[in-house]
Amino acid sequence: MAEAAVIFDVDGVLLDLTPEEEDAFFWAFAKLHQLSGLSRDWDGYRIRNDVEIITEILETHFGRSPSPGERQAVIRAYLSHLANGIDAGRLKPSPIAGAESLLDDLAGTLKLGIATANLLEAASLRLAACAIWEPVKNCAFGANGGGAKRQILARAMADLALPPDRIIFIGDNLNDIEAGLANGVHFIGFSEDQAKCRYLADAGAKRVCNHHRDTLKHIRDALRL
Repeated sequence: MAEAAVIFDVDGVLLDLTPEEEDAFFWAFAKLHQLSGLSRDWDGYRIRNDVEIITEILETHFGRSPSPGERQAVIRAYLSHLANGIDAGRLKPSPIAGAESLLDDLAGTLKLGIATANLLEAASLRLAACAIWEPVKNCAFGANGGGAKRQILARAMADLALPPDRIIFIGDNLNDIEAGLANGVHFIGFSEDQAKCRYLADAGAKRVCNHHRDTLKHIRDALRL
C-alpha cells in the first residue's frame, strides 16, 4: 500500500476554540495598543490567518502598514499570555470528542499533520495541553508565512511529497473546502453541529461527518485502506 497522509485543521476539528482562548488573542491588542471591541468574525477579515489578521488590525489602527517589529510585538505578547494562561490553568484548551482516539488509530499507519490558520506556536501549545500535539508535530504548518488556507495546506503537501490523491484534508469551514479543492486532495468536512454539516455538504464537501468515529470510516474509504 502506498504511503498516505491525513492533514487536520485545528479549530473545530481537533480542538474547540473557547471564548477564553479568543480573549487571549485580542488581549495583546488591548495591552499594547489599548484596542478593544475588535471583530471576532474571523471570516470578516481579508484573509483568515492569524498573521494576516494581526497585520490588518494594526494597519487599520495605524493608518499604515505595520512594521515587522510592531507585528512581532503583538505575536510575542499573545503567545506569552497564552502560554502563561495554560500553565496557570486559567486557559483550558478543549479537545473535540474522539480526536485523541482518532489520532491513536491513525498513528503508525498514516502520516499525520496540521494545516491551521493559527500561529503554529499557539496551535502547538493548545494541542500539547490536550496531549494531541505529538502525533501531528512532524508535519505542522500554521499562519506563519501568511497566506490563505490553500497556501498553508500547499506548504504541508510540499513537505509530505505525496501525490494529492494520497492526502486527506479535514476541515470545518468554506475556506477549508476551497483549500482542499485547490490542492486536489480528498476533503472531509467535519463539525459537531449538524446544521454546519449540512452547510458544508451544500458547499460541495462530498464527505461530511459530525463524530470522529465516522471520520475514521471516511478516511479508510477515501484512501481504500
